Amino acid sequence: MNSEEITSRLERKGVKPTANRILVYKTLAGLDHPASLADIESLQLSMDKSSIFRVLTLFHEHDVVHAFEDGRGILNYELCLSEGACNMNDSHVHFYCESCQRSFCLDNIHIHDIKLPEGFHAHSLSFVVKGECAECRKKNHNL
Repeated sequence: MNSEEITSRLERKGVKPTANRILVYKTLAGLDHPASLADIESLQLSMDKSSIFRVLTLFHEHDVVHAFEDGRGILNYELCLSEGACNMNDSHVHFYCESCQRSFCLDNIHIHDIKLPEGFHAHSLSFVVKGECAECRKKNHNL
């Protein structure tokens, strides 16, 4: 994804496209899995942790990214590819590998509507399965 495409996506989400914001977006777009702040920091040599965190916070507020807790208390981020505001239909299951400590999107396993008691209103939904990914299982169990 080039800078012009990123600039356009950010503007459609109501975010001013600065150099740092484009860099964080480009980093997330280049990954094939959700990433934590520490993961992104290790990939961004030109930005400090607090700058990355501010960008991720802004992105989350403007539905540029989804954020989910991976079961260890650590937020992971992934790009929201829908136009406009994200909704519950974007929710899918995530998998956290306890061996390699990576998170995976299980995009094809959606979280269905959950009937809440009257008066309750959900603004986000997260479902994380913990275990061992296929790669680690093969490596650790000689399969």
